[in-house]
Amino acid sequence: MHALALITTWLQASLGPSGPMLLLGALGLLMILVALPVLLVRPRDAFDRLTTPKSQDTTEAGGDTLRRPDSADKLERFSTFLEPRSASEYSAIRLKLLQAGYGSKDAVRLYYFLQVVLGLGSVGLGTTYTIYLSAGDGPPATSSQLVLRLLLPGIIGYLLPKYWVTRRQAERKEAVTNAFPDSLDMMLVCVEAGQSLDQAILRVAQELGAGAPDLAREFELVSHELKAGKDKSDVLRDMAERCGVLDISSFVTVLIQSQQFGTTIADALRVHASEMRDKRVMRAEEKANTLPTKMTLATMLLTVPPLLIILIGPALFEISDVLGSSRDATVAAP
Repeated sequence: MHALALITTWLQASLGPSGPMLLLGALGLLMILVALPVLLVRPRDAFDRLTTPKSQDTTEAGGDTLRRPDSADKLERFSTFLEPRSASEYSAIRLKLLQAGYGSKDAVRLYYFLQVVLGLGSVGLGTTYTIYLSAGDGPPATSSQLVLRLLLPGIIGYLLPKYWVTRRQAERKEAVTNAFPDSLDMMLVCVEAGQSLDQAILRVAQELGAGAPDLAREFELVSHELKAGKDKSDVLRDMAERCGVLDISSFVTVLIQSQQFGTTIADALRVHASEMRDKRVMRAEEKANTLPTKMTLATMLLTVPPLLIILIGPALFEISDVLGSSRDATVAAP
């Protein structure tokens, strides 16, 4: 007990009144970091083989398979912990990542891995910073300050991947929306020149590669899926879902209805391309009309203070001179 009291006294003298709590928190974090690899990388239980199908067991043992898991995917073993168990939650985050342009098979896994790593790393940095401040000669930190220094960096680090994906999703949608009317015009020209819809989509994907890479990648993926034999309606619906843009959803609906009713694709493309051009002009006019309102605050902040300084500054200077001279006269009077 005497040794424990000495250790507590030393910690309070070195780290402040909250020194023992900081040490316990650091030890708890260290134990969690040490225990995570042991829990994640655990050997396979022999009783699991009784419930595993024979085909799957042969595959895991190295039997003949059509597709083997990529050995370079280091996060495959942690998929149970890094992927949501709910199918609806997994589909939602998968769709969000697709609309943000991250379509790899391990995108969901990597997204949650970054959240965990950035969250724990930010907590570690906050703990180090708190210990460094407590070791100084300044006043001890309060409980609210400790909570802010420890938890706030962790929350920011945890939410940083979500913010990045949301921002990237909005930027990609805007880029696809702006480039879509031009792609329709190019597709209409290709169809009227005698090419089929599949050839026109591939040609548009090749031409848009430099100016609109996101939309060109979507058209290229549509072309590959059509060549693979997938149904055209399903391919177009998947494209609309991946893009998440209302204009592309209406374009897909027009193409599907044109295919079902047997109308000419060129006429449908011509009408829809004209509508898309009109919508782009209306979006530009809407932004132009909202520009004066957005500039009002900036104009007030950048114009009114200098104007007040120019108009009132000389008067204030003269008033200060008059007050100073009157004060000097009062002091000089007997």
